[in-house]
Amino acid sequence: MGKKVAVAKGQTRYETVKKALEYIKDEIVKDIYGKNNLIIKPNLVSSYKQLASTHIDTIKAIFDFIKKHYNGKISIAEGSATNTITAFKNFGYIQFAQENRIELFDLNQDNYREIMVYDSGYNKIPVRVSKKILESDYRISSAILKTHDTVIATLSIKNMVVGSILQADKHRIHQGYKAINLNIYKIAKHVWPQLAIIDGFIAMEGDGPVSGTPVEMGTVIASTDPLAADTVGAYIMGFDPNEIGYLHYLKMAGIGEGNLDKIEILGEKLENVRRQFKPHTTYSLQRKWKIEDIDIEKMLY
Repeated sequence: MGKKVAVAKGQTRYETVKKALEYIKDEIVKDIYGKNNLIIKPNLVSSYKQLASTHIDTIKAIFDFIKKHYNGKISIAEGSATNTITAFKNFGYIQFAQENRIELFDLNQDNYREIMVYDSGYNKIPVRVSKKILESDYRISSAILKTHDTVIATLSIKNMVVGSILQADKHRIHQGYKAINLNIYKIAKHVWPQLAIIDGFIAMEGDGPVSGTPVEMGTVIASTDPLAADTVGAYIMGFDPNEIGYLHYLKMAGIGEGNLDKIEILGEKLENVRRQFKPHTTYSLQRKWKIEDIDIEKMLY
C-alpha cells in the first residue's frame, strides 16, 4: 500500500486527535527528526464562531503529542480572514500559549514573499505569502472537515494555503471557480504541510466555511501526506475527491497521493464513518471548475 491515513473515532475531541496521531506515530517521529522550527496552523476563519474555527482542544492534543517527540521551537500561527488576535483571545489560544510558553503569531502582520497566481483571464498576478510559513521546516495544518462556498470542501491543504496569504491579498486568489482551484494548487506547492490533521469531531455541512450547520461525526483524520488526508476527508463527506479541482491538480502533478485505492487506512473503516454532507447552495456552480481550450499542464508548472 501507499501513504497511510489514520481515521479515528472517540468520545472526546482531545482523545480522538491523540488517537489519530498515535496511529501514524512512527511516520511523524521519522519526519520531525532534526527539525527546529515547527508551526501549528489552525483554521480561524471566524473570530467569533467556534463551529467554523479550530477548537483549542485539538491544539492541546497536537501539542501534547508533539512535545513527546520534538524539542525545538513551536509556534501557533494564523492569518485570519477577520481578526487573528481576536480569534486567539475568543477561542482560548492566548491562555494556552501563556501556560505553555508558545509563540502566537499573526501571519497577516508578517514579512512576505510574492508567489504568482492567476487572475480570471489566466494572467499571472502576485500574492503576498507569509515568510514565517514559507521558512518553517515543519508545518502542521490543523483543519476542520467543512463544506465550502467556492471549492466544494475545505480541508488541510486549503487551510494552510489561504491562511498563509496576507489578509489584504486573500481576495486575489478568488478569481472565479476555475482560477481559484489553480491558485490553491500553485501556492500549496510552497507551503505544503508535513502533517495534516482534519478535525471532524464536529464537522460542518451546508453553507460552509462559516455559516454551515454542525455534523456530529466524532471522527479525526491524520496523515503525513496532506493530499491523502484531504482525499479521504472528501470521500468521508460523500464527495468524489476528483470533483474537487485543487485536489485534482495536485494529484495530476504527483504531489502527494490522491488515489484512494493506493491509500492505507488505519483505524476505522471508511464506510463506517462516511455520510453524505449537504453541499453548499452553490455546489452545482462550483463543480464547473474545469478549464477547456488551455494547455492545463503548462499552467501547473
